Amino acid sequence: MSIINQNIPRPEYPRPQMVRQEWLNLNGTWDFEFDPGDSGLERGLLETPLSDSITVPFVPESEMSGIGDADFHEAVWYRRRVEIPAEWRNQHLILHFGAVDHDTTIWVDDTEVMRHRGGFTSFEVDITDALKNKTDFALTVRARDSRHDWQARGKQSTWYGNSECFYTRSTGIWQTVWIEPVPKVHIRQVNITPHVGMEAFEVVPVVSSNTTGYRIHAILSDENGNEVSSGDARLADDFSPTIMLQLEDEDVHLWEPGHSYLYSLSLIVTDETGTVIDKIESYAGLRSMTISGTDILINGRPVFQRLVLDQGYWPQSLMTAPSDQALIDDIELSMKAGFNGARLHQKVFEERYLYHADRLGYLVWGEFGDWGVSSGIGPKGNNQHQTASFITQWIEAVQRDYSHPAIIGWCGLNETYQVLTDRITDLDDVTRAMFLAAKGMDKTRPVLDASGYSHRVIDSDVYDAHNYEQNPAEFARIFAPGGEPFRNDCEGDRISVPYAGQPYFVSEYGGIWWNAELAARSNSQTDAEQDRSQSWGYGQRIASEDEFYERFEGLTRVLCSNPGHFGYCYTQLTDVFQEENGIYDFKRQPKFDINRIRRIQEGLVSQYGR
Repeated sequence: MSIINQNIPRPEYPRPQMVRQEWLNLNGTWDFEFDPGDSGLERGLLETPLSDSITVPFVPESEMSGIGDADFHEAVWYRRRVEIPAEWRNQHLILHFGAVDHDTTIWVDDTEVMRHRGGFTSFEVDITDALKNKTDFALTVRARDSRHDWQARGKQSTWYGNSECFYTRSTGIWQTVWIEPVPKVHIRQVNITPHVGMEAFEVVPVVSSNTTGYRIHAILSDENGNEVSSGDARLADDFSPTIMLQLEDEDVHLWEPGHSYLYSLSLIVTDETGTVIDKIESYAGLRSMTISGTDILINGRPVFQRLVLDQGYWPQSLMTAPSDQALIDDIELSMKAGFNGARLHQKVFEERYLYHADRLGYLVWGEFGDWGVSSGIGPKGNNQHQTASFITQWIEAVQRDYSHPAIIGWCGLNETYQVLTDRITDLDDVTRAMFLAAKGMDKTRPVLDASGYSHRVIDSDVYDAHNYEQNPAEFARIFAPGGEPFRNDCEGDRISVPYAGQPYFVSEYGGIWWNAELAARSNSQTDAEQDRSQSWGYGQRIASEDEFYERFEGLTRVLCSNPGHFGYCYTQLTDVFQEENGIYDFKRQPKFDINRIRRIQEGLVSQYGR
């Protein structure tokens, strides 16, 4: 039995690769109160009623929360009563949070059950002991999100208003909250590794206890529901039992960009009598990632990556997708324009997005939210200073998303703002730690140390640059084949290690600035510069749609024609608030002829054999 109320926001199961039939969605109306002095615990907010209400999982800064207060919020409090279904008695209850920004404390009634630091990653806690056999309880959440603390923020502004590439903040719960019942011995996680050469999947379930006499069974089925492989392992044999699922030749179907194939995977735990005590439903895609020279290969062949930068913001709900369909729409809008993937930029996207990317055969780079991190206060004073929490959250993100076939690479840092000196900084340590963490946890995908500039890891699998030059002729000079196309365009004192022959791409370019309404009433570039208070983009704003197509094609031709590049990433999919360099506006309406953008990309890829 699944307990689903379609009248609450985001009713769909939030974790598609570990689905249980019984669960309780806790989204909807919660009691709520701002705590501007972060003194709520001392003032007794844990014991007293909260003064307001909010719609979870939308943050108080957003319209869809029912509050829409975009001021600074040092701390916020949430509470709701939860009734436990009678049939869940004698089971363990796991409380899940998709994401809470930033520093979270959880209470069951008056018992503190967990603390978690990090605004981008999921976490869970077993609340069984705290319940003390009660059938209902008060669930209280405090989230601290001080603008003065050092933390990973992504694109969230640390001054009041939005400007340039900085957006409205998100405080508190911003992804689904839910509870599910499990037995004492249950599956906590599953890592699925495809082996194309072996025509097999390696399945490593993580269980709560390696109990003697218990077994875990794996059943793999094709898209028609026919079983194609199975296997099992005794839980007591290994700390992390491994099951190899071998396929027959006729049952081998590759997951390909644009043509996904997903197998269904059932994982079942049985006790010493053979009785089923736990079961989850999952899925898997069979695809490989390898590097050959300067090419990144998918299933043994180079696939030119036509990526778009996706910020994952919506005007009414900020970092939280307003609906599951909104996630699907963004992928389909990108594919309609001729892109085959995205850099998931400056946030850890929710698992529902990755599920839809898996289904649609859409390539994505898994990233983190830490733009401009530095060993001191950044150029905008955003306090996005690296801490141990960066590494912890990054490990949590890689661990959670490891099994998604759509993810084709990892990149933990973006545009780290660090001047190169003759002294090692803590940013050097954090950069290498995040790189090594991804490499250690995932030996099947390439890892980029830091996108854009300030590359610090000499053995990074991938090298890249960001370049927003708007003149195609100058862009061609910078990235001319046979010249030195692999240099960074940023200040030399921020470049740490030289290019060493890795696969290379320009992972941010374009950002062509266009606001038709402002252009219609502006008569000069001086007018355009004055417009930057309400509209922002890279370089000189174009004067017409025709100029967009000319500039887009010119810039993109440079990257397609260079045989040393394995792809590109265009900035960006949609406008976000004042940043108006998307191919769609913030409401997802097309700003240009989308079919023409698709034809430009497909024509260039065909012309240059990419």
